[in-house]
Amino acid sequence: MTKKVFIRKTTINAPVSTVFAWHAKDGAINRLTPPWAPLALVAKKGRGIDKGVEVIFKIKILGIPMKWQARHIDYKENAMFRDYQVKGPFALWEHSHLFHEKSMDVTVMEDQVRFRLPLGIFSLPFYGYAKSQLERIFFYRHQVLKYDMENRVGKIQKQRILISGGSGAIGKALVSFLKTCGHEVVRLVRATPSRNQVDRSEEVCLWDPYKNILDMDAIGPVDAVINLNGVDISRGRWTIGQRAKIMNSRVIPTQVLVEKMKRMAHPPATFISASAIGFYGDAGRSTLTEKSGTKDCFISRVCRQWEDASLGAVKAGIRTVQLRIGVVLTPAGGALERMYPPFLMGLGTRLSHGGQYMSWIGMEDVLGGILHILENKEISGPVNLTAPKPVTNGEFARTLARVLGRRAPFVLPKALVLALWGEMGKETLLASARVMPEKLIESGYQFVHPRLEMALGHVLGRVAAKKQMEECK
Repeated sequence: MTKKVFIRKTTINAPVSTVFAWHAKDGAINRLTPPWAPLALVAKKGRGIDKGVEVIFKIKILGIPMKWQARHIDYKENAMFRDYQVKGPFALWEHSHLFHEKSMDVTVMEDQVRFRLPLGIFSLPFYGYAKSQLERIFFYRHQVLKYDMENRVGKIQKQRILISGGSGAIGKALVSFLKTCGHEVVRLVRATPSRNQVDRSEEVCLWDPYKNILDMDAIGPVDAVINLNGVDISRGRWTIGQRAKIMNSRVIPTQVLVEKMKRMAHPPATFISASAIGFYGDAGRSTLTEKSGTKDCFISRVCRQWEDASLGAVKAGIRTVQLRIGVVLTPAGGALERMYPPFLMGLGTRLSHGGQYMSWIGMEDVLGGILHILENKEISGPVNLTAPKPVTNGEFARTLARVLGRRAPFVLPKALVLALWGEMGKETLLASARVMPEKLIESGYQFVHPRLEMALGHVLGRVAAKKQMEECK
């Protein structure tokens, strides 16, 4: 069976040496892995992209888990590197990363994949599908690479950043993003890393906030601390035990970090601590900014206490930001992860009347917004991390269905939402929060995905992203 070849090229306004070196950075593989892909890097032997480096991924094909092992077999600085499949789902896989210097500050990035599916002639009907999936994946990769190279890499002042909560959907994406931007990252973890951890050079530090265990002296000087702790607030009913977990998982780690930072001889300059737009409660159709007040409900009380726990850092002279995060769009976690499968099957559903506002934000703007806050010292206090165009639940359902080429014909009545999830459903699924990112806009932040269709198309690898990206050129 003859092998097939897939090629994608993109022009990037950056020197070839810079684009090439970026691929050797810690976090580059994860940064380029689409969030919808059933693929996760689990081990890496060797550094960078040198010849002989091996990487191992976990992958699912038709729901069946397997390992995909690849080895780097060729390398020429500033020109190319190549890897091939040692073990995995393909009969043949050879990926050439080619870097063409168009001019001193312009590079053409070319990905060339030679592949052959297993099962010989029985695979023939699946080659069209395979190429369409490669198109999705490499369009995503090239868009991420192009934007980062042209807008972020080489344009920042390097900082040493301590991150807690780095194992969640936002945390994982943020760690890789900050590393590839040029920052040094230290992660706080609650379990000793295994011998087979992906990056043995990664800086990690053990801590246990519930036992007040954290040795900041062992970590050394840091320029900023980013706190992303908190169990998922939207999983199941809010029993008494679950309420305690939700509150404690946010307040206690924040308090411990603040107390430890205050005792440092040289505290970090910046403390960014997560919160959520649940701070505002159900506000109907009112437009909310960072100046808006809060409501007397459980989710608002959680956010108030979460933010209050960070205020000790302000008294210690540390620039402190409370991130009021909206509905983050990623199929790797949160609301979209749960919505994606039924919508893909044509079972799209709006909640009740659908008029309640959802203040969403694309993952690229979560990362970009945090980077913007790190770099802009005048920003402090609460910051709404939401896109500038919130939509109603009905609009969201219709847009997601359209991006997926499906319909959203169903309605989940209010009574059923309350019967299934009780107060959690009332305060998260049925509540309306029309939140504007006033501070981000006023400080000059430029959104990568200001429109919902563009953001959904990007994180789901759908044609809507490609069309809208081309329209914006």
